[in-house]
Amino acid sequence: MAALRGAISVGRRANTSLFSIPSHLRTTHYLNRPNQFPQYQKGVGYSIRAINGTALDPVAQKKKENEQESENWKVKMLYDGDCPLCMREVDMLRKRNKSYGTIKFVDISSEDYSPEDNQGLDYETAMGRIHAIESDGRVLTNVEAFRRFYEVVGLGWVYAITKYKPIASIADAVYGVWAKYRLQVTGRPPLEEVLEARRKKKYVKTTRFVKCSIELKDTLKD
Repeated sequence: MAALRGAISVGRRANTSLFSIPSHLRTTHYLNRPNQFPQYQKGVGYSIRAINGTALDPVAQKKKENEQESENWKVKMLYDGDCPLCMREVDMLRKRNKSYGTIKFVDISSEDYSPEDNQGLDYETAMGRIHAIESDGRVLTNVEAFRRFYEVVGLGWVYAITKYKPIASIADAVYGVWAKYRLQVTGRPPLEEVLEARRKKKYVKTTRFVKCSIELKDTLKD
């Protein structure tokens, strides 16, 4: 018994219980420490960037760039902004155009596209093949349109050979095949479905606008 009591006494003095919590894992150890992570105020960074003008709406920025690049245009390029392969060429011409300012780019897939501002070319017609509109109102299509785009940005040599009628006929035939099947090639639905989806989208937008207008009118009456 004396030996047992001596062992217990030694254990108490050593304070080495297996169930004791090490000091570095105790909650109070962290509660008493200052917060080492920086505190951020939500929204402050975004509001500052908005005020400074560095965080701009991509759509508004693109519209601004289009307005700047089209002040002294010689030809309009009507392109399908929903066509990924088409956009590669459009982007290349847009970069070249920064030094010339001779092409005005018009996205026919935009909800703001207006046939009245583009020689009466409606969305369906413009989707059929490439169209160019000269500053004097003359409309060009097919390879002739491409040749004109390249000429006004200093790359006329690319399509120079298509000025010869036999070559132009062959080039137009090849392009015609591409224009006919480009939606399928790029994984998009047939033109009829694209047109129907566009009509539905326009109908929903118009309906919402009319509904909001009526609600606003009723609110003002009250």
